[in-house]
Amino acid sequence: MQIEVGFLLTAIGVLVGFLTYYRNRDKDVRSDASENAVIRTKLDAISSGIELIRADIQKNESRVESLSERVTRVEESSKQAHKRIDNIEKGDM
Repeated sequence: MQIEVGFLLTAIGVLVGFLTYYRNRDKDVRSDASENAVIRTKLDAISSGIELIRADIQKNESRVESLSERVTRVEESSKQAHKRIDNIEKGDM
């Protein structure tokens, strides 16, 4: 009788342990899934932000290229104007 009661209590303890393990495992899985969903949402937002930044950078690069061409033309024009001014000052014209 003594052994049967001990065995019965041990079996009940093991059963309670397994049930607790499975219940907590399900909670952990749900919690992990929820955290993963939040992380994915944040990553999607970051990804779309990066795409907007890339588009802005491309626009800025084209603007800089355009301005660079304009500066080159202005420098050439300025150089020619200085040559003409130098000629006027020397009295060549």
